[in-house]
Amino acid sequence: MTASAAGAATTGRAEAILTLNAGSSSIRFAVYEAAYPVRRSWSGKLDQLGRTDAKLLVQGAAAAPPVPACCAGDLSATARWLVDWLLDRLPVDALRAVGHRVVHGFTASEPQWVDEALLQQLHALEPYDPEHLPLELQLIQVVRERRPELAQLACFDTAFHHDMPLVAQMLPIPRRYHARGVRRYGFHGLSFQHLMEALRHIGDPAASEGRVVLAHLGNGASVAAVRDGRSIDTSMALTPAAGLVMGSRSGDLDPGLFGFLARTEQMTVEQFANLINRESGMLGISELSADMRELLQLAPRDERAAQAVEVFCYQARKWIAAMAAALGGIDLLVFSGGIGENVPVVRERICDGLGFLGVGVDHARNQAGEPIISPDPADVRVRVIATDEELMIAQQVYARWAAALDFRH
Repeated sequence: MTASAAGAATTGRAEAILTLNAGSSSIRFAVYEAAYPVRRSWSGKLDQLGRTDAKLLVQGAAAAPPVPACCAGDLSATARWLVDWLLDRLPVDALRAVGHRVVHGFTASEPQWVDEALLQQLHALEPYDPEHLPLELQLIQVVRERRPELAQLACFDTAFHHDMPLVAQMLPIPRRYHARGVRRYGFHGLSFQHLMEALRHIGDPAASEGRVVLAHLGNGASVAAVRDGRSIDTSMALTPAAGLVMGSRSGDLDPGLFGFLARTEQMTVEQFANLINRESGMLGISELSADMRELLQLAPRDERAAQAVEVFCYQARKWIAAMAAALGGIDLLVFSGGIGENVPVVRERICDGLGFLGVGVDHARNQAGEPIISPDPADVRVRVIATDEELMIAQQVYARWAAALDFRH
């Protein structure tokens, strides 16, 4: 018996999967029909986490209520309020499983069902990713308290990069730290996995046999080098603060900066972490905003905004070239993420300095937001693909839930 048939026979109604995707400034959620292929029913986002102007935005369902003031600055209260609101709108006999994006999965190469052993492992990983894991674990715990019978699947952003070559994983510090798990992990794996599946779906030959650079450009940003479908290098490292300049994250810095600030300003570890994760990047350079569209509007009349945009594009260009070097060339460049999908001028500025690699952009195609924005003919194809991390989570949950159900039947 198939999973969908068994579910229909058991409940008499469409069964559902809930996905929760906690980021540094928002929680995205979506409800999918638990059938093949999974289809989104409704979705939304709790935005501006930790601020008094936090908003709940919903698509395809009833109007969202205002976020209560108690959620401002209290992640535990935020997680509890959102999970309560979601579960109250999902019939008990319909919801079958919950999938979570878990940013740091350490050495995990596959999604894992949540149990006590996994929770202990994830709590132990909090020092590796204090910006994401605490809220992700809060969401898992609240679901367990409200609906202990629900299966929950942890889908790891690091898993996509699990098999990177050792030369890409190793950090140039005493190797005893590598043995303790201090290495380049890479992130945005669910997004990169979706982009590769999208390339296979449209029949792009580079998806299975080619040299692909994936650029996920948003408030968080990273690039990955993929050869023959396998990640061989990426810009983020031990934590998601490394690599490209981002909205409020610094990206790569001189390792001596912390010592300098500790000596001259008596800066603590916690203060430094806050500096590089929440006060830096385009926000730090501009002193105005972490939002690319706001900065582009301000750039003609504010030099700081113009400099923030230029540094972002410059660093993205350098990192794309670095990934091409790791690959020994490039056949395909893919832009994705909030900036990569929606800001043509940034795509064009990044590509303007990559002509030596064969990368170019057709201005009219780029401005029109066409799927392929490189000219014809082109040595390197340049594509724009919308990412969908929630869909990847739902697919992974359904595959494992359906397999377990078929096994029982």
